[in-house]
Amino acid sequence: MQRYLFLSLSLGLFSACSLTLPVSGRLESGHETFTGQATGYTDGGGTLTITTSQGTTCEGDFVYITSRNGEGTFICSDGRSGPFRFVSTGSRGTGTGRLGGELFTFTFG
Repeated sequence: MQRYLFLSLSLGLFSACSLTLPVSGRLESGHETFTGQATGYTDGGGTLTITTSQGTTCEGDFVYITSRNGEGTFICSDGRSGPFRFVSTGSRGTGTGRLGGELFTFTFG
């Protein structure tokens, strides 16, 4: 019994070390949309992974600069890359960035 209690507590502690939220957005031109997920960790960093409506996958790492503001960089499977910034309430937020020189906006949570 103690073994199962320890295992349950350990799993609960490890799952509390990150938060994963859905992401959606679009390029300013409107010709491409995307969905994905953002995972934030208690150390102030995280990952943002999206797939565009044209099948391109993009991955990026981010860090929180303040308790609410973060920034990172995307690298995509089609060669595009670019920076992004966001503002978070902890469970949702909005952001902007550039991907291959084109402005995009996104929301998460």
